[in-house]
Amino acid sequence: MTIGSPSPRITTAAWAEVPAPRPVPPAWPLPPSPRPCPALPAAPEMSASAKPAALAELAPGPGEKPGGRPLLAWGPVFGHRSEKIAFGQSEGGPDGQALTVTVTETTVIEADLGVWGARALIYLTLWFFFSFCTLFLNKYILSLLEGEPSMLGAVQMLSTTLIGCVKIFVPCCLYQHKTRLSYPPNFIMTMLFVGLMRFATVVLGLVSLKNVAVSFAETVKSSAPIFTVILSRTVLGEHTGLLVNLSLIPVMGGLALCTATEMSFNFLGFSAALSTNIMDCLQNVFSKKLLSGDKYRFSAAELQFYTSAAAVAMLVPAWIFFMDLPVIGRSFRASQDVLLLLLADGVLFHLQSVTAYALMGRISPVTFSVASTVKHALSIWLSVIVFGNRVTSLSAVGTVLVTAGVLLYNKAKQRQQAAMQSLAAATSQCPDSSPEPLLPPDPRPHP
Repeated sequence: MTIGSPSPRITTAAWAEVPAPRPVPPAWPLPPSPRPCPALPAAPEMSASAKPAALAELAPGPGEKPGGRPLLAWGPVFGHRSEKIAFGQSEGGPDGQALTVTVTETTVIEADLGVWGARALIYLTLWFFFSFCTLFLNKYILSLLEGEPSMLGAVQMLSTTLIGCVKIFVPCCLYQHKTRLSYPPNFIMTMLFVGLMRFATVVLGLVSLKNVAVSFAETVKSSAPIFTVILSRTVLGEHTGLLVNLSLIPVMGGLALCTATEMSFNFLGFSAALSTNIMDCLQNVFSKKLLSGDKYRFSAAELQFYTSAAAVAMLVPAWIFFMDLPVIGRSFRASQDVLLLLLADGVLFHLQSVTAYALMGRISPVTFSVASTVKHALSIWLSVIVFGNRVTSLSAVGTVLVTAGVLLYNKAKQRQQAAMQSLAAATSQCPDSSPEPLLPPDPRPHP
């Protein structure tokens, strides 16, 4: 920040010195000033007692809020970024007095580590495997056993809550939980909100799976990257380049071709699948916020348990007031095989959610959405093999387009990250080399 400039400029880790008592010409070119600026007075000696007073003047008042865009009502949890301004003295000026202003900016969201990391690849493989097992077991229970989607969703949420409780509160060799000294403000409301989205995603997905074919339900979910890009931009402030956005077109177009010959349309199933898609994208963006926090950061196991417990807490009143338990009980034939299938389905759903949260903590929401899109394409092919559907040439072309789109996306993402790193390195070396101000100059003259 240059003190006395007609258009103040704030950059990351930027500093400028204002000498006293006489002005010194700047070492870099500045834009022409549209209005005269008065000469700066001599900088007085700042004592140790005056520094806290100067900092107190810049601190927000009782009715003011710090900068940044809060998300809903949970600003401390979802704070976009934080700024820190520090004052100090330097002995490098002509008369031994100079005022140094340092502005640092800390971004809360983690950088995208990439899907090609060792841990990310392991989580991706496990997530694909558990998702396939859960998907086909759900279809078997809902179609052949004529199960109720709400009952199956409740079993899944109860199972993952119980298993998550054991992992969090019972010491074991698989996961070592660290006790938290404090929780973020509005912690319960935040978990209830994310848990509601998670339970709605599960139930709506089961409703779509019961009413339409697996291939059609997965095709509707091919629009997930577009919703994720929009939500990531509005909620996280994550910007994607033009090449990244263009690479999503063959991914979604290829998935549409995979099932172009099998369009078993059902309005209820289509609406549920589309709602699942939107809720899932929104849940992924919110979960990324919780997994990548600065002061309050949750692990995958913690987020899975707390959101599941919140979903179950809202599920019990819904059961009491809205669901016909005798009808739901008769939908499943009471047998040992059915109970074993329900137990296996709950365990697989828990493993699927844990691996999904672990993968989400290592990649960006858009990358996670594209990985989910690839999972949908593989699910279509596996459903063709399992259920004996006829394979067409359009399905083969669609799979090739999906693979090519994912490769193009990864390449565009790498180029975007390389360009951002180069820009950050150039900015750190020459913080104020650009003559373009962040704020437009004020053409009005001084009074």
